[in-house]
Amino acid sequence: MAESASDPTPDSASPRWNEAVPPPDPDELEAVEAYLEYRPSSVADADARPRRPTVGPVAMVETAFLASAASLLWLVNAYFPPGPLLRIVFPFPVALVYLRWGSRAAWMGALVSTLLLAVLMGPPRSLLYLMPYGLLGVQLGWLWGRGASWYISITIGTLLSALGFFVRLWLLSLMLGEDLWVYLINQATQIINWVLSRLVSFGLLELGSLSQSNTTLVQIVALIIVIVSSLVYLFTVHLASWLLLERLGEKMPSPPDWVQQLLES
Repeated sequence: MAESASDPTPDSASPRWNEAVPPPDPDELEAVEAYLEYRPSSVADADARPRRPTVGPVAMVETAFLASAASLLWLVNAYFPPGPLLRIVFPFPVALVYLRWGSRAAWMGALVSTLLLAVLMGPPRSLLYLMPYGLLGVQLGWLWGRGASWYISITIGTLLSALGFFVRLWLLSLMLGEDLWVYLINQATQIINWVLSRLVSFGLLELGSLSQSNTTLVQIVALIIVIVSSLVYLFTVHLASWLLLERLGEKMPSPPDWVQQLLES
């Protein structure tokens, strides 16, 4: 009786030692593998790219360094202008601060650069940096950090750059005591007259068309000139920043396919 109570009875459902185990169901294996490989998006992003702390001595030192670099670029360009080369990277330091340390550090970097330029060059010229280049750096860093396409960031940056141009024009007009918008209107009038003269020389227009340009048309052409120049500027800023950030180990959205084809050709 004791031996029969202590020995377990073999279960008919469980496989015996010498019996072959049936192969597992492929659908069940796929479900188990999918369950084991599943990770939430936040966990995957955190594993792919660890987040840096947005506060601390390293963030403060690097923000101060990049803010002083932005001020130095503006200062050198003001007294020893090398052409449009330095102007391309004016928003880059603040955008880099945003990508590395977040929005708080980026706003602090733009503000510190403005205050430093106010001490070195005066408040009016520091405001010329803040609008649009300081705000443009924050805007580009915010869009690049969220993976916005080049079309979106260039469009918003063009509007901000055009607005900054008119603010800069108004501020310079106050400083110089002259209306610089009149100078821009004169330049637009010369462009319109040159285009009309070419069309008349080709026989596409009559000779009396040269005196038909009105003020509204001239102002529209001047506005188009400002928007087109801002668009070209933002495109070159994106190209330069994409090349620089790739070497610094930071990521920004890739350019469109046609831009990559132009660069590879």
